[in-house]
Amino acid sequence: MLDATRLRVLVAIARHGSVTAAAQVLNYAQPSISHHMARLESETGAKLMERSGRGIRLTEAGRLLAERAEEILGRLDAAEAELAAHVGLRQEKVRLAAFGSALGTLAAAAGAALRTDRASAEISLIQAEPADALRMLRVGAVDVALIFRYSRDNDHDDPVGPGGPVPGAGDPQKLEDLRYHPVLDEPVYLITPSRAPTPAGPSILADCAGHRWIAGCERCQDVLIRLCQAAGFSPDIAVTTDDYVAAQALVAAGLGTAILPGLALRALRHPGVAATELAGTRRQVLAVTYGAPPEPLAAGALVAALTRSAARYGG
Repeated sequence: MLDATRLRVLVAIARHGSVTAAAQVLNYAQPSISHHMARLESETGAKLMERSGRGIRLTEAGRLLAERAEEILGRLDAAEAELAAHVGLRQEKVRLAAFGSALGTLAAAAGAALRTDRASAEISLIQAEPADALRMLRVGAVDVALIFRYSRDNDHDDPVGPGGPVPGAGDPQKLEDLRYHPVLDEPVYLITPSRAPTPAGPSILADCAGHRWIAGCERCQDVLIRLCQAAGFSPDIAVTTDDYVAAQALVAAGLGTAILPGLALRALRHPGVAATELAGTRRQVLAVTYGAPPEPLAAGALVAALTRSAARYGG
């Protein structure tokens, strides 16, 4: 049986890059670190570290075990916190990772509602894009991940039901142990300078074929490219930014055209831009939890608060 203390040592080495750094973080003596690693190699029957120049590095087996150990230890820590909250030893805590435009809208409203409904609850909010939020969820760094995915009318993915897997949700690992809860289905808009003529016609994107474009994160950029290609052209991407405030300011200044989801405009609307809904293109926002039901009480309450808060944003 693998020892949790030795797994923590392995994870610390993987995170911080050396035995010396791991010893400092864990407040161990270096010989103790080496002893734990020797015992772990004996338990697993695998060589987990090898020399590299004057230092050491993890082998492929070491990196594989460290990745899985991070998830295991995160779940152990989460289970300890949940049990302590259940028996009243600690304040009830819930941690949420949310992408930028949701942090100041859905997450803020849900956090306030949760504090009102459950005075003993303490909520922590962390900004993270979907892939990072899901990774944090799997390793126990957060209790709920708020993510998004784009869809079009001609997509053939199965409808998303509470707790079901989400095709294309961006989880880099297996989906079986993640539970997805639909929170919001919102429109996507073409953002142009307010002083410019508003695009119209059957394909408003086709009218923007000669424009320069302002693109967002990798996933948003992929959506932009696919939408433009469907309209018959490839976008000339002039600026890449995840900051929806900056994107609107750049559009208002005439430096490009963009597409943004509804939450980005709800969080802050620049007076110098016009927003034209892209018919047939939607963004789905989902709250994700880990493991089989039921969720911990605070996590379930947060998901419910997110769903209620979405109503004011058109969900």
